[in-house]
Amino acid sequence: MLKNYFKIAFRNLFRHKGFTFLNISGLAIGMSAGFLVLLYVAFEMSYDNMHSKTDSIYRVVADIDTPSEKIETSIAAWAVGPNIEEEFPEILKFTRVSRENFTIVKNGTKFIEEDVIAVDSAFFEIFDFDLVKGDKTQVLKQPNSLVISETIATKYFDANNPIGQNFEIEGFDNPAIVTGVMKDIPENSHIQADIIVSMITYTAAPSTLDVEWGSYDASIYVLTTDGINSKSLESKFPDFLEKRNGDEMRASKMFVTLFLEPFKDVYLKSERGSSVSGSINNVYIFSIIGVFILLIASINFINLTTARSVERAKEVGIRKVIGAEKNQLAFQFIGESIIVCTIAFFIAVGLAALGLPYFSELAGKTVSAGVFVEPINILYLFLLSLIIGVLAGIYPAVVLSSFKPILVLKGSFSTGTKGILLRKSLVVVQFTISIALIIGTIVIYNQMQFMQNQELGFNEEHTIVIRTETGSSQETLRTRISQIPGVKGTALASSVPGTGNSAAYSEIENQQGDLQIANLDLYFVNEDYIQLLGMEIVAGRGFSRDFASDSSKAMIINEKALSLLGYTNAEDAIGANYQQWGSRGEVIGVVKDFNFESLQDEISPLTMRLDPTQTNLITIKIEGHNTAQTLVSIENTWQSIMLGDPFEYYFLDELFNNQYQAEEQFEDLFLSFALLAIFISCLGLLGLAAYSTIQRKREIGIRKIVGASVSSIVNLLSKEFIKLVVIAFVISAPLAWYAMHNWLEDFAYKIDIEWWMFVLAGIGALVIAIVTVSFQAIKAATSNPVKSLRTE
Repeated sequence: MLKNYFKIAFRNLFRHKGFTFLNISGLAIGMSAGFLVLLYVAFEMSYDNMHSKTDSIYRVVADIDTPSEKIETSIAAWAVGPNIEEEFPEILKFTRVSRENFTIVKNGTKFIEEDVIAVDSAFFEIFDFDLVKGDKTQVLKQPNSLVISETIATKYFDANNPIGQNFEIEGFDNPAIVTGVMKDIPENSHIQADIIVSMITYTAAPSTLDVEWGSYDASIYVLTTDGINSKSLESKFPDFLEKRNGDEMRASKMFVTLFLEPFKDVYLKSERGSSVSGSINNVYIFSIIGVFILLIASINFINLTTARSVERAKEVGIRKVIGAEKNQLAFQFIGESIIVCTIAFFIAVGLAALGLPYFSELAGKTVSAGVFVEPINILYLFLLSLIIGVLAGIYPAVVLSSFKPILVLKGSFSTGTKGILLRKSLVVVQFTISIALIIGTIVIYNQMQFMQNQELGFNEEHTIVIRTETGSSQETLRTRISQIPGVKGTALASSVPGTGNSAAYSEIENQQGDLQIANLDLYFVNEDYIQLLGMEIVAGRGFSRDFASDSSKAMIINEKALSLLGYTNAEDAIGANYQQWGSRGEVIGVVKDFNFESLQDEISPLTMRLDPTQTNLITIKIEGHNTAQTLVSIENTWQSIMLGDPFEYYFLDELFNNQYQAEEQFEDLFLSFALLAIFISCLGLLGLAAYSTIQRKREIGIRKIVGASVSSIVNLLSKEFIKLVVIAFVISAPLAWYAMHNWLEDFAYKIDIEWWMFVLAGIGALVIAIVTVSFQAIKAATSNPVKSLRTE
């Protein structure tokens, strides 16, 4: 019996090759897309799960309340780590993590290593990063101790054992010693490094970092006892801070509140960010898109299966007459549906394997080493295909197995309206999803264009930035570069837009004449910086070599700082006194606000001062042509002065736009899946249009004989589907607006969702539907009517 079922199933599949192809291909593409989304979501959710003590690890973060503002940070003061471990028995160990960069000298050649962190000695006891050489309790105990990754070990020591080998690092009084080798840190960790240096290198006497409560630079992680109530422990922090730092907080008028942030939430859920961070909202969005694509593919399959069910009516009638039971017929139709889904499943796995490299490139990360690495994922997809097969087979199985054989064999059978209504409803669902994705794509694209083309308040074009050491050689280099043909000007700074900057405890005279305390962003620059980058002075003046006092007693603030201090007229702030990092002076100018951070964040209050000991970046403005030759000349000048230091540079506009890399990858993935969803919807629409044409071929033939034009027949066959698309648009528009409005809330500077976006999406969906349906409609309208009537 089972063999007979399979024989009938495959006979039907081969008899209707076109429908079989549409059924299997649409479902296979949908499944493969769903599988890739599953891999992506699983990878994002797996961040930081490699540590056995994850549930007992927390990041200590701080809110800092000043008289001017509340600052939410992802870091805490240097002194917090050692003191919090000493104070609370619930905290077993702590480690600070501070990002560094090294210039390593090997055989006279210098190498810049930027993927470096400094950590406390308990780092490998808290986190389960694999050490292949060295004792995790000892490797970071001594100053100048290094743990390096296997990649770095191979780079510098080839096949030799690196343990005990020396690293010559610029800025270190003594050579650093390799005490451990670790496996490369997995990509799904928000803590990333190739070189780890012992924190005691920086905190050993005469350093005072371990007792500094006002200096913030390192992330702090703590390991607690199992089953701790983090909120209960947090409630003890105010008394702890009062005891250890109360007098200093009152003196500085900067009051700190500490919180424990679950380590497993840092990557996806923290609003404070980290050096590597993701977005739980994006994970939710892609999960929904994956479900939508599978839903569209399943609707295609169900629609085409149920649409063809009437063709099996006579077969059912005959089989019932010769004794077939109702449950046997139902099993037959469900079995056929499962067979098709199983075939689609194996094709989907192959497509996913082929598409994984391209998908990883779009996502900007290797989401999986291969499709078959996690067999459980394959099992999930296979079970999903079986469920789809059962659901798609239930309707025809129940309906067809219930036919009365006498009516069917007499030709009195009709499908009724329920089946037609079901198919129409499912088409509306498909295009509701597709149109919503089109609207989402338009909104996301325009937001990205807005961010990349927004007026930033400075001129970032044709600007090169190189990092140097401060000192006489830097000034010599800058002067020589300024003389190169093609170089329009140079300037020095501690920061450029897009690189981050220092924050400084500041006291500045406000509108009322009081010294107002605030923690303000700080740029150190030279006299040429503001003019070189095309920033606008709205009051007062810029820095000038004509005023000797500018070098030590002058400050420029931006409009945001002006507002923070209560000034309504920029001119009123000129001459205001300030105290900042031991420097005293007055405000000489106000610069127009410029976006020195991502457009996802509002512009922050900013101060600018002169200090040649802090300006380690040379900013170079070049001509817009012959860039390659200018770069060669700059590099040659560098090599002649810096004597072997590696030459590295970046373009300022590229650096600034790199802040949006995650958003660009999100846009690319969203667009790819939206196009895929639309394509699958079109496959289903094409199949239904083809079936509708076949069902009405006698009617079409008669209409042509009595004089109907090709256009009238095309209109007849198309208008029904067009109505469904219009209904889908009406449903999808408010849903898409709500989803995109919430997505845009993450951006400080964003576009408005405008009416034309919906009109464009609606017209696009209509055009896609009309083109898809018209392909079959025109084919039917131009066929020979005599042939249609003869074969009926």
